[in-house]
Amino acid sequence: MGKLTTHVLDTANGCPAAGMAVRLYRFDAEGLKWMRSLHLNGDGRADGPLLDGLTFTVGRYRLVFEVAAYFRGRGDALPEPAFLDEVPLDFGIADEAGHYHVPLLASPWAYSTYRGS
Repeated sequence: MGKLTTHVLDTANGCPAAGMAVRLYRFDAEGLKWMRSLHLNGDGRADGPLLDGLTFTVGRYRLVFEVAAYFRGRGDALPEPAFLDEVPLDFGIADEAGHYHVPLLASPWAYSTYRGS
């Protein structure tokens, strides 16, 4: 069975992004539909799959990572407005049997992602 997971690494401080808020949305015929919100654990991961079983279906999705709030929560001084506030990642799930891992590497000034394993 397929699943969706995520992991965030704080590249500015060299650690997992523990406590970062993340939201998951699905694109449907009517637009963007909120699915769930969560905070990452001490390892910078969700405590379980974001989607699995019957909730894991083919389609277009968006993960939104609250990057500025995370860095401000660590006590990092950011300008107002922050260069990066929220980072939206749009991606597609094409294989209901696949493991889609969507990691984010983030600092207050840059981010990157890839399809992990």
